[in-house]
Amino acid sequence: MSKSKFQTMGQQFGRRSWAEPWKIKMVEPISMITAEERLKACQDAGYNTFLMRSEDVYIDLLTDSGTSAMSDRQWAGIMMGDEAYAGSRNFYNLEAAIQKYYGYKYVVPTHQGRGAEHLISQATITKGDYIPGNMYFTTTRLHQELAGGIFVDVIIDEAHDPIDQHPFKGNVDLDKMAALVDKVGAEKIPYVSLAGTVNMAGGQPVSMANVKALRAFCDKHSIRIYLDATRMYENAFFIQEREDEYADKSIAEILFEFCSYTDAAWMSAKKDNLVNIGGWLAVNQAEVAEKARNMVVVYEGLHTYGGMAGRDMEALAIGIAEGVEDDHVASRVRQVRYLGKLLLDWDIPIMEPVGGHAIFVDAKRFYNHIPQDQFPAQTLAAQLYLDSGVRSMERGVVSAGRDPQTGDHRYPALELTRLTIPRRVYTQAHMDVVAESIKAVYDAREQTKGLKMVYEPEYLRFFQARFEPI
Repeated sequence: MSKSKFQTMGQQFGRRSWAEPWKIKMVEPISMITAEERLKACQDAGYNTFLMRSEDVYIDLLTDSGTSAMSDRQWAGIMMGDEAYAGSRNFYNLEAAIQKYYGYKYVVPTHQGRGAEHLISQATITKGDYIPGNMYFTTTRLHQELAGGIFVDVIIDEAHDPIDQHPFKGNVDLDKMAALVDKVGAEKIPYVSLAGTVNMAGGQPVSMANVKALRAFCDKHSIRIYLDATRMYENAFFIQEREDEYADKSIAEILFEFCSYTDAAWMSAKKDNLVNIGGWLAVNQAEVAEKARNMVVVYEGLHTYGGMAGRDMEALAIGIAEGVEDDHVASRVRQVRYLGKLLLDWDIPIMEPVGGHAIFVDAKRFYNHIPQDQFPAQTLAAQLYLDSGVRSMERGVVSAGRDPQTGDHRYPALELTRLTIPRRVYTQAHMDVVAESIKAVYDAREQTKGLKMVYEPEYLRFFQARFEPI
């Protein structure tokens, strides 16, 4: 099937409602605690939503990582786990699924995405190397820096503007790439770190035209392209929708072609691949695979399980095939857009165009009276929880961390609060509740004050930092 049935119906009959391509078989009860209890929970967590207990959360939009609902087929696969220490048949099923849908030759499983980031960074980066990327991601950049690399942002300028309507704000700026090569030399650039549907830019995609052009540039300079494939299914959807020559291609076909222009990929399988734990590294170079397999034994587990149980690898193999289905991806993006449209209709400032996995509220415009060093995105996440028990997360100055050379805060152009939609978990009614809560917080914005940081861990501070109201 080349495109979603929903798209075909819409073309034939005009406006038609769409529905999720699944039915509910099991439910998990949730409830909202009182306003007084939410205040205490927020204070106990140091106004950091990562430190809250899930039982105190009503609608959990903290992340889409590991929070998806698995299918009946995946749960059946759980019962088919081969828990042999070496050579589990589930590994070979996983390997075959990655080779079929992504096209890479060699597969190394890991416990989750950052395990794969660690392996590829240690295997390919030499101290003093430069790693260009289409905007940083927190754990990716940290692993690159820990390996001695220096991250350089080469995303197009439009990505840093929350209201710019560029359809592919995740694209790499080839002029920036050329300037970096001229400055440091191609031999100091082991690979380009390319992410699909760029998370920190609001889930913005990379075009097929851009990755083709990047491939040609990198071939000219003998530079490899390594892909963060975590949300490539959504990226493929945007290519299908926005690049005319791919309108009649399936998500699976687009994914395979996109990956063919890259040399390797790492994956947090807890997103697109629809499992609660797991990850993988897949490469085309035998020497890189050999290094990764040597290291995975030290840091993760044997090269045929890499930190996962056999049952988890089986659920992952099934999830790869389910996640790439056109109707599933279309439904997933449409739910995100539904929430985005509600907010735009109320003139609430968000990152535009709406991305594939989350709504990113522009906290700079939302709280234009709160300076960035008083953490407006963190403030908004706390206020949203206090209002309704909805948990979101900060993607701004806290996530950006400190410059390792100066020790000063990094001040990114984007100061965003992310509301991340888990796959196959919530209904449109949940999205209505979320939108109405954001509207209530927005209406009270002028009375809101910022936060001060009272505890800061050494690494990835957004996970464990603590705050107090000013």
